[in-house]
Amino acid sequence: MATPPQASPGAPNTDKKSPMTPAPPTISPGAPRFTPPNLQQDQIASPSIKNPTMLSPENGVKTGSPVPHLSTPPGPPVFTSPVRPAAVPFRTSPVTPQPVAFSSGSSLPTSSPPHFPNGSAELQQQLPGATEESMPAGESPCVLFSAHKLLKHKKLANVPSLGFGVLVSPGRETSTGPQVIHRDPHRCHNCGAYSNLYSNILIGSGQWQCVICRNLNGSEGEYIASSKEELRNFPELSSPLVDFIQTGNKRPSFVPVTDSRTSAPVVLVIDECLDEAHLQHLQSSLHAFVDSVPPTTRIGIILYGSTVSVYDFTEESIASADVIPGGTSPTQETLKGLIYGTGIYLSPMHASKEVAHLIFSSLRPYKLNVPEVSRDRCLGIAVEVAMAIIQGPSVDMSRGVVKRPGGNSRIIICAGGPNTYGPGSVPHSYTHPNYPHREKTAIKWMERLGREAHQHNIVVDILCAGTCPVRVPVLQPLANASGGVLVLHDDFGEAFGVNLQRASARAASSHGLLEIRCSDDILVTQVVGPGEEANIDTHETFKNDMAVSIQMLSVEETQCFSISMQNKHDIKSDYVFFQFAIQYSNVYQADIARVITIRLPTVDSVSAYLQSVQDEVAAVIIAKRTLLQAKSYSDAIDMQTTIDERVKDIASKFGSQVPKSKLYRFPKEISLLPELLFHLRRGPLLGSIVGHEDERSVLRNLFLNASFDLSLRMIAPRCLMHREGGTFEELPTYDLAMQSDTAVVLDHGTDVFIWLGAELAADEGRSAAALAACRTLAEELTELRFPAPRILAFKEGSSQARYFVSRLIPANKDPPYEQEARFPQLRTLTIEQRTKLKSSFIHFDDPSFCEWIRGLKAVPPEPI
Repeated sequence: MATPPQASPGAPNTDKKSPMTPAPPTISPGAPRFTPPNLQQDQIASPSIKNPTMLSPENGVKTGSPVPHLSTPPGPPVFTSPVRPAAVPFRTSPVTPQPVAFSSGSSLPTSSPPHFPNGSAELQQQLPGATEESMPAGESPCVLFSAHKLLKHKKLANVPSLGFGVLVSPGRETSTGPQVIHRDPHRCHNCGAYSNLYSNILIGSGQWQCVICRNLNGSEGEYIASSKEELRNFPELSSPLVDFIQTGNKRPSFVPVTDSRTSAPVVLVIDECLDEAHLQHLQSSLHAFVDSVPPTTRIGIILYGSTVSVYDFTEESIASADVIPGGTSPTQETLKGLIYGTGIYLSPMHASKEVAHLIFSSLRPYKLNVPEVSRDRCLGIAVEVAMAIIQGPSVDMSRGVVKRPGGNSRIIICAGGPNTYGPGSVPHSYTHPNYPHREKTAIKWMERLGREAHQHNIVVDILCAGTCPVRVPVLQPLANASGGVLVLHDDFGEAFGVNLQRASARAASSHGLLEIRCSDDILVTQVVGPGEEANIDTHETFKNDMAVSIQMLSVEETQCFSISMQNKHDIKSDYVFFQFAIQYSNVYQADIARVITIRLPTVDSVSAYLQSVQDEVAAVIIAKRTLLQAKSYSDAIDMQTTIDERVKDIASKFGSQVPKSKLYRFPKEISLLPELLFHLRRGPLLGSIVGHEDERSVLRNLFLNASFDLSLRMIAPRCLMHREGGTFEELPTYDLAMQSDTAVVLDHGTDVFIWLGAELAADEGRSAAALAACRTLAEELTELRFPAPRILAFKEGSSQARYFVSRLIPANKDPPYEQEARFPQLRTLTIEQRTKLKSSFIHFDDPSFCEWIRGLKAVPPEPI
């Protein structure tokens, strides 16, 4: 039975205007679905990684310092074939696409002139530019391949347990910035590919040969040169990554803006059904948010309960709101009355800061004696109203000109419970006889609302907090379909406040399109990420364009696409080419076409191929493909078995058999990969560390869309031990790090744990200094990460310490020689210290890494 409408309990001190009459919901249809192409797909997803590539500063390793071989990080989103509605388990937005920088240890040579089978003597190969010489073959800041060489033989190259793929981060910022070109690109008339540094140039006529289809194209005389050195003046012929930029001079509707936040508003949609303790934390986070927002950012404030309250910024001395009933969707007449009225519902922060503080201070706790889960919350209607406010003409009038939003507008929902009232709602109780049907209907409605938001370039982020179940399966489609993210928090405190600020601050470009073109030898089999198959009518097409085209839901640095590929047949050429074109409108309303062209050598030698495998990238691609199939806890358990079979298959296909034994030696060239996969199978993404399925579901969705850096960290945590003087030593993520006289920081992507040993904790002065140093490190490691992780500190032996212990590989039962081989720091301990460490462990049945891999009939790889 519905709860009687409460007289806006979240803002009883506000001066309300008369309510508007509700009407039957009128919802425009969401974006159409597209049938995925009938492409081959591997039965088992996979790739592999080599020496860990350098981590970006966000992950705490300065570029240039290799990552210790036993530590690891997290990954991205999914499609089931080259395209289906993105983010299946859920959309991990926020996280920002951040593939790791280049691996300094790469043994690959810099690119050399490609082999052209047609042997045209007049075609001049562009010389490699300085940019190309400085990065390993097969890598760009935005593109990370699972291997820097390809096997020529189809049968071995397509072994599904290892596989081949690439991680593409369309919105990733590059340290030096791409070469910028303010003119139209030259594109192949046959397949649509762009001219690039590997194109053969006929310098006498300016014609260029496409590396994808070998078609000869004209350049309107632009590429006519006296020598090939002259061609270096063209950025696209000297750099693997370029940005073609078109500003608004060709678009009459273009209105230049000086700040990226000037035209893309942020609307806060706040749950007003909170108890006092939660409300106090929320108010603190909201006040801090207001103080952090740039002065030109326009904000709106909406509260929802049984009604929707839209706050008006015209009143400077009192919190005033217009109220809309929450039982049904508002009619067009109702919305017009609101939008064309005298109220100001979006206002620049510099003009409304005091009013915003006043509004947040006026919020009051929920007064009725109703359980949290049973309180009426019309979240769906609140989002509809927020979308109408963003689109309305009164949004921002400046001298009679309506500014077109630059980039994506953003709605941020602060939710403390489920949507239980109005369209898209579910019954208060799971025991409701019609709950399954109501939930299915609500999921469809929310997905349609999210698609409608995406059509209007609005991203919806949902930040949940508290102990009340929010019904993740119902809310997740709203975030996924709009290109946003859903994040769960323990409370509305520090981590929630940080994520609120970071969600509003991250720039999201719009109208994104990713095009993938490869040499004819290569087939794209699967794309996993925040997007869906692009409609052929939405982009330019060419006569024989075989590109896989993905419509991106948003273009953000926290996101990444995982693309799996196969050999179509045995490769005869010495090189294969890959070109990734990302088209989008940025927050300044400029149209960008980012073009990345990569050339990889092909080899016959399996050993040469394995040496080029990038273990961490391969692990992330494998994990994304695996997590795509883990839609429930039972699926996740099945995927653990899949991981076991994968490791077994890699050992048998690429390893060597031990003489007079049925065991196989795991290939030494990819010795890091099995440990990364061991972390994956026992960690929170597939294991049972996280207790509630909603939490696991949210983590899996975040992972599917996450950047390389965050994805890697979510797979395998990073362990740092505090040393005297405030320094830290990075160690393998083994339980042997739990030494009582030390403090340890464990970074697991969405969580950072600080563990204080009992002996250290007993010394108040030392423990305080160590804890302060660990907190500082944790904040530095995660300074730019989205979602911001929760940071927990606890002492050895406490109940919370289980969070820490469960994420470490149990090695205490291994023989001493194996412990020292995989955890060399043990050799620095005295006999007394080692005895004390050994006696501190509690016996568990969990296998160690060596025990697990021997159970798969394989010999553990030697540690590097």
